[in-house]
Amino acid sequence: MAAEAKINVVTSTSDLKSIAEFIGGEQISVKSIATGKANPHFVEVLPSYMVMISRADIYFRIGLGLDFWALPIIDGSRNGNLKLFDCSKGINVLEKPSGKVDASMGDVHPEGNPHYWLDPSNAAIIADNIADGLSQVDPANSSIYKANLKKFKGELAVKMSEWQQRAASIKGLKIVTFHNSWPYFAEAFGFDVVGFVEPKPGIEPTPSHTAEIIELVKNSGVKIIAKEPYFSNRSPNVIAKATGVEVIDLPPSVGGAEGANDYFSLIDTILNRLLATKGNQNP
Repeated sequence: MAAEAKINVVTSTSDLKSIAEFIGGEQISVKSIATGKANPHFVEVLPSYMVMISRADIYFRIGLGLDFWALPIIDGSRNGNLKLFDCSKGINVLEKPSGKVDASMGDVHPEGNPHYWLDPSNAAIIADNIADGLSQVDPANSSIYKANLKKFKGELAVKMSEWQQRAASIKGLKIVTFHNSWPYFAEAFGFDVVGFVEPKPGIEPTPSHTAEIIELVKNSGVKIIAKEPYFSNRSPNVIAKATGVEVIDLPPSVGGAEGANDYFSLIDTILNRLLATKGNQNP
């Protein structure tokens, strides 16, 4: 296909971009709004993003309230021909609040936890959604998208077997994370997130909550605090100094760390960092 005839795709995050690149191959051109080193919950609505989407054929969203910022960008693009697809379709969503959600609870997502891409089994569902979207917009190349989807799922199955074997030693591991980014990853690989540096999602750590986490760490056998790269080290380091735990950066998105260049190497990177720590033994 000639370069000028490629389907123009924009994604909310680098993770969707990576999977879209695999499924679309040479038939598409893909750009992501959020980078892997940025907090995907909070993206500034910039005119340059609107221009980007004004030239797009397709927009793929994370959904579940994570990329709420995408809607004003899409509206501002004035692209009446844009096809919008939500990649959370078909996901078994974790942590759906059972009652009323309000601002006093912090950045709680009423539709459930949106970090679903971190369970590799959900990457297959994302790939399904992307292949379906591309086929709807570009039916002439549907067979290519279906073939690439099959190849992606085949490689994912091989890698998942490898990942499960490598992760065997972290089953039952107890960790504290900065933000509640990891329930899907923890469920996929069998470890426990027992607390958060944030007192509530999206709320800066407070001295009183930090003191509570210090006591939790001392009493629960936690040896690791996992921090997303875009959050401050200040509170995790206070906890580490008081307890002797190790603070590690875990990138939740493609491009969030050196070597995490695509979806497969992202999961490799996360596991490598967990397995390289002093807390990688069963408690």
